[in-house]
This record gives sequence, C-alpha cells and structure tokens, in this order.
Amino acid sequence: MAGKVKRFNEERERLNRIVLERDNLELKRFFALDQAAYRDGALDARTKELMGLAASLVLRCDDCISYHVLRAGEMGLTNEQFDEAMSIGLVVGGSITIPHIRRAAELWKEINNR
Repeated sequence: MAGKVKRFNEERERLNRIVLERDNLELKRFFALDQAAYRDGALDARTKELMGLAASLVLRCDDCISYHVLRAGEMGLTNEQFDEAMSIGLVVGGSITIPHIRRAAELWKEINNR
C-alpha cells in the first residue's frame, strides 16, 4: 500500500477509535448510520460510493474525498466511473472544486498505478 494511503488509513482509524471510545451515544449512532447508508439497497453500494464522492467534492472535504476515492478503488470502480463522478461534482460545485479534483485524481492514480 502506498505511503499516502497507508498514512491516511492509519490516521483515520486512530482518530475514529478516539471518537468512538467516548461515551457519546449520538456520535456512535451517527457513525452507524453512515455505515448503513452505504450498504446495498435500492441502490448498490458502488453507486452510493460514487454519490458520496461527488457530494464530498461539492462540499470540498478533502478527508471525505480521500475516503471515498479509496473506497471506490477497493470496490473496483473503473477510471470512467471515477471520472463521471468527478464531472458531476464539478458541474454541481463549480470551478472551486478543481483543486480538490486534482488531489482526488492524484490519489486515484496512486491507488490504481494508472
């Protein structure tokens, strides 16, 4: 696993443990809801992941974008699927999303060696 990906995953896991160790039922419920929302349902999990990626791009949350890019890679999504999700994010979010698209494309390239 590439260094940037490994660091991101390790930090995310470490910080999630810190948050979930707290006695905060609302946070724990939200984390559970987040996991449940991305499971297969009327929409398959892969489609939901692309939706999450596009939404995160519009919100310009680099951690969220990185998470969804990594999940999309783990799910075996194609370059074409990734690019279309980026296009939706760009159309909805506008040119201000371009720096985030650059970082997402760099991460996508890193995880796919493309």
